[in-house]
Amino acid sequence: MLLELLKNLLFFVLHVENSNSFPKPLSKADEEKYFKLMAQGDKGARNKLIEHNMRLAAHIAKKYSQSASEQEELLSVGTIGLIKAVSTFDYEKGAKFATYASRCIENEILMNFRSAKKSAGDIYINEPVETDKDGNALTLIDLIDDGIDIHEQVELNIRSKQLYSFLEKCLDKRELEIIVYRYGLYSSSPHTQHETAEKLNISRSYVSRIEKKAVQKLRSMYDSESIF
Repeated sequence: MLLELLKNLLFFVLHVENSNSFPKPLSKADEEKYFKLMAQGDKGARNKLIEHNMRLAAHIAKKYSQSASEQEELLSVGTIGLIKAVSTFDYEKGAKFATYASRCIENEILMNFRSAKKSAGDIYINEPVETDKDGNALTLIDLIDDGIDIHEQVELNIRSKQLYSFLEKCLDKRELEIIVYRYGLYSSSPHTQHETAEKLNISRSYVSRIEKKAVQKLRSMYDSESIF
């Protein structure tokens, strides 16, 4: 689950031009419209919901960060929470999505902090992130659907193959090493920028610069190949 989310996050990062100019939040009517379209299998609607709530993720990441580099990393962590929120939110219950998404984003950031402190591995997946209509606590494991969407799985496989071919074409050895280690590609485990820096014995700011450069190269190749 986490590996697929991080791959989706990488694809999303590749198509965000400027993290300082996210689209404005959607109106309630538009938000409901896109959730309905997403329920019908519209992937574009799902991306719209993510893109137009990135300001919320950025705001929460800023609240928990103490430096610009930490804010950048927490934004990527918070975006995973946002993707989970969009994927699991039930708009038919009438709840406010921003409230639900905020909890998922904060939960993801707090889990990242606990992981950095080497606390209990995946135990956090049982922590409450929402309540049902009867006031019972719901956890991420309750909210995540166990069903497999075959069409989505096929699309992910196609995107993964495209990504891997681009990795070999346009990245140098150091860039490839950092992207693979950061996003958990080639069936490896994902890592934070801090963990990547420790692993490679370099500074986190250097990891951030190389990662940005690599992402820009991949984005340019996606654009030139007209994949999306």
